[in-house]
Amino acid sequence: MKYNEKGFTYPLVLCLLIIFLLFFSMQIEQLVTESKMAHETTSILQQEYYLLSSVKKMESAIQNNGMNPSKGSIVYVNGTMDYQAEIPAGSAQKITFTLRMNSGETISGYGTFDTKSKKMVKWVELK
Repeated sequence: MKYNEKGFTYPLVLCLLIIFLLFFSMQIEQLVTESKMAHETTSILQQEYYLLSSVKKMESAIQNNGMNPSKGSIVYVNGTMDYQAEIPAGSAQKITFTLRMNSGETISGYGTFDTKSKKMVKWVELK
């Protein structure tokens, strides 16, 4: 067999290696993106749960006591919910909720409670 120095194997192996690395890096990028999305989804769901839980606690306090404290806070595992109630105007009372997560995020919203039916009638989440 003659020695052929024109080369066929090296460029073929180099192209296959580049293609393999390209697909491998795409899969790694997809894994990292999905991991970030899963973490963000967990955080959003936890924030929504804390907001809902706080509203339900305030609603039950209004139903049981007939009135709620003007301000206070509820401590959760990964955050603190501060609330402040305004003076009722007629049968509606506005309570402002501010959630401070341990990660540094802050979410605000307010609920309007009907003091006659003792239920929340409106919820607005502020951006």
